[in-house]
Amino acid sequence: MSAGIRAQIRIGNATSCPVAQASDDGVACYNVSKRVEPDTGRVTEEFATDANGDLEDIDGLESVFSYGQKSVYRFQRDFGDDCACEMVEQFNAPIVEVQAENGDLSMTFHAQTMEDLRDAVSTLRENYDGVDVQRLVSSKDEDGADDLVFVDRGELTDRQREVLETAFQMGYFEHPKGANAGEVAESLGITTSTFTEHLAAAQSKLLKTILDGADAVKPRATA
Repeated sequence: MSAGIRAQIRIGNATSCPVAQASDDGVACYNVSKRVEPDTGRVTEEFATDANGDLEDIDGLESVFSYGQKSVYRFQRDFGDDCACEMVEQFNAPIVEVQAENGDLSMTFHAQTMEDLRDAVSTLRENYDGVDVQRLVSSKDEDGADDLVFVDRGELTDRQREVLETAFQMGYFEHPKGANAGEVAESLGITTSTFTEHLAAAQSKLLKTILDGADAVKPRATA
């Protein structure tokens, strides 16, 4: 069995996607499906919401089915028309789930290799602002071992993530250090003590995730 990667990517404010547009007012959109017409290249997409008829004023959206408090909407577009999902699928990574809420698009897909994943994320970032890798999970090799340990970045607060990224970019974790704690704190506009508190909290969360995902090795008792 190959060691594939399951990725969950969020695109903030994905205004070019009709599904994300429909979710802009706090409406959750899910169960996204599509069909491509072979002769014309036209794409028909459908998605479900809890809006129950409140989206018909959005240009191009058509209500096709309602049940209870849920509604299904349909729209058409040209294939490759700045579609984030199709940008990912060109790297041999079919989309398995798409959701949208508050204008943000969330997609889940399986990449066969790390190179495919990097290329897909790079392409998204070339076309969209606010592309964030929410979660990565590696499958196991034939011997049952994991080559990679991935961390759910959603466990970190926005401030903790900013502190980690700034510290990394400034070389705080290098040997010798490219910047000390005071210099990183000054760049962030916070005190050194606040920087160290945020950094310690972020590192604690990351270490817990990594260690919880590994087999614990207990020390052998001595006589």
